Amino acid sequence: MFTRHHGVWPSDLPKTMTLPNTSVFTNLAISALRYPDHPAIIYYDTVITYRELLDEVEALAGYLQAQGLKKGDRVLLYMQNSPQYVIGYYAILRADAAVIPVNPMNRAAELEHYISDTSAEFCLAGQELAGFIAPLVGETHLKEVVVTAYSRYLREETDLNLPPEVAAPAEPVEGTGLTDWQDAIRANKAPAPHTAGPDDIAVIPFSSGTTGAPKGCTHVHRGVMATAVHRAFWNLSTADTVQLATLPFFHVTGMTGSMNSPIYSGSTSVIMTRWDRNTAARLIERYQVTGWTNIVTMAVDFLSNPELGNYDISSLKTIGGGGAAMPAAIADKLKKLTGLDYIEGYGLSETMAATHINPSDAPKAQCLGIPVFDVDSRIIDVETLQEKGPGEVGEIVSNGPQVTIGYWNRPAETEAAFVEIDGKRFFRTGDLGYYDEEGYFFMVDRVKRMINASGFKVWPSEVESLIYRHPAIHECCVISAPDPKRGETVKACIVLTPEAEDTTTVDDIVSWCREEMSAYKVPQHVEFVSELPKSPTGKVMWRALQEQEWQKEA
Repeated sequence: MFTRHHGVWPSDLPKTMTLPNTSVFTNLAISALRYPDHPAIIYYDTVITYRELLDEVEALAGYLQAQGLKKGDRVLLYMQNSPQYVIGYYAILRADAAVIPVNPMNRAAELEHYISDTSAEFCLAGQELAGFIAPLVGETHLKEVVVTAYSRYLREETDLNLPPEVAAPAEPVEGTGLTDWQDAIRANKAPAPHTAGPDDIAVIPFSSGTTGAPKGCTHVHRGVMATAVHRAFWNLSTADTVQLATLPFFHVTGMTGSMNSPIYSGSTSVIMTRWDRNTAARLIERYQVTGWTNIVTMAVDFLSNPELGNYDISSLKTIGGGGAAMPAAIADKLKKLTGLDYIEGYGLSETMAATHINPSDAPKAQCLGIPVFDVDSRIIDVETLQEKGPGEVGEIVSNGPQVTIGYWNRPAETEAAFVEIDGKRFFRTGDLGYYDEEGYFFMVDRVKRMINASGFKVWPSEVESLIYRHPAIHECCVISAPDPKRGETVKACIVLTPEAEDTTTVDDIVSWCREEMSAYKVPQHVEFVSELPKSPTGKVMWRALQEQEWQKEA
């Protein structure tokens, strides 16, 4: 067991944790019993209590079972952040079925893959997305789509800026196999007794599919419970904690940090359907938000807002996330503004969010953190699988209660994803990193992202971190580019700050890089762009940029 980090372990937390021997749904049932009139959700100024949330979950679960949903079946959840997402997610679990969270940006081909791969017969969909999945009813395993308009849950007047999908009025739900969400709830069907336990399948989030078709990461209730409980204790959450929910719930970080964990502790989630930095600041001020789990690019945008000084965000007690290393300059700005450190963490779809988090009283910058409760992490040689020591770069592998039991219907890929060490099964993350003498883990890069320039290994994330020190840089992404002599070389795609757009040249950036980093790391090509492509979770899509670059050469 890796214990090097125990010297910096938070003094008020145990190093091991006994998890509840119950399903994830029971967290909602218990919180509704304890805090029936406490706000579970605040949605653009509409409050939904725990009692109301549970009542709608029970009704929707009963409807799905009446339509033929059985224990162990899979249900697609295809919508954006909203009260309906939470209701749908917990209704599926209440019905003893498994949630298939679907990226709202997915369209016909991806949807067909999810349906065929999981044999899903039911889908819960947002009104703005229903048209993409409705044609698949009857043409695939899919039998029924329950459709909802987010505006149905705007029950109070609001002066907040509403995304178009939220402001849109409900439209008639018509078509074969399509059911109006309100009709399903109003049917008021009582569900059968809840029987799912800790070892039943709860959620199957799909990987990004960077190599071949997306793979389903199979998680049982015990694993989903682990990250929900771990997060609540690590952040010392209580029923009075108020969490701003801006990360999409279909992604495991948003699912865990902004939905499952708050429900476990009986706290409140202030939900945003779409990211808007001014709306986020207003919500923090209006509802005295105490915690915000985000992604680095979102935090950068929030802190770059010239109007931020107009809002009181002093209620924030914790702010953190991951997805990429937090640039030092942005972290310093956060510290000066709020007195808070940005608490970085690390996890994957295969680990149902965090396996590592920085201790709040001793965080390190641009660091993944330390292994959390009962997580054993090591660094191994990618080829020989031998363990590495402090400061030595290798692949991060992890064993813990939140690790996937395997890829859905892919036994060969499941076997390849694990390695046995000391008689335990460790998941191979595909991420290169190292740990220091105190047991903090640091990311170097993805195994498949490394740039090999004439034999010199260049880690794009390291170069990005260095470039962010330049005051003219708003965002940057480092990729490989074809080179006739070196095979491949370094290219930086850069978004300048508004102040620097008319005064900064490519030569300025290249000259600065030559002063700040080793010659082989200096970008041979620099391109100024108006924006970087991002996934719905806010991650910069480096692979898309890199593929475009190599296609130019082809």
